[in-house]
Amino acid sequence: MSLSSGRDEPHLLARHSLSPGERKKLLAVERVGDPFLAIRDDQGELRLIVLGSGGPTKTLGRRTETDVSIPWDDEVSGLHAELQCLAGEWLILDDGLSTNGTYVNGQRVGGRLRLRDGDRIRVGRTVLVFGAAHARPAGTTTPATKIPSLPQLTDTQRRVLVALCRPYGENPRFATPASNQQIADEVFLSVDAVKMHLRSLFQHFELGSLPQNKKRATLAERALTLGLVAERDLTQEG
Repeated sequence: MSLSSGRDEPHLLARHSLSPGERKKLLAVERVGDPFLAIRDDQGELRLIVLGSGGPTKTLGRRTETDVSIPWDDEVSGLHAELQCLAGEWLILDDGLSTNGTYVNGQRVGGRLRLRDGDRIRVGRTVLVFGAAHARPAGTTTPATKIPSLPQLTDTQRRVLVALCRPYGENPRFATPASNQQIADEVFLSVDAVKMHLRSLFQHFELGSLPQNKKRATLAERALTLGLVAERDLTQEG
């Protein structure tokens, strides 16, 4: 990585582009291990701004009152962007604060963007580098391999499902699903017809392998979680 005050160069802190004193300064900051910003000021001097691993929001802009002040660049707004730390991760935020926009690796920031080691932040004509080589990785999030599709229900099946979930509208924490007789009374079906529809719903929701005493509660919880039965449904009789 090499540093520039106004040009997007391909590397922003490349060791070969630094003087011995600058390499020593960079090494000292990296040894601490906290994320930092690197920038060259209008005199060409390397500045390293340690952000730390947490703490309050930091401000970036042309005003001298900001935490990361860039007073020499008149294309930078007085208050241009914010740097936020959430759960040990640093993000840059520009939701309309700046006039000319904030760019990370050439892409304009709209709202918040998580920063990664080596990211180049351009504000006005000035380029900063975010360093976090020693940040503790959170690991890669495993992508979802299967997005559950909502089953297509008949009107009667849905009425049976709503009746099954009815007790959850009163006290969801301690509720148990409605009995077959309660469902039959609500939807005006025989108990045998209710059982038939419930068997079909167990198949729709792939609950056939569950023990019999868990199928009903799991079906009710699944219907509520997926939004097939809404809270307003439980407050409307029949």
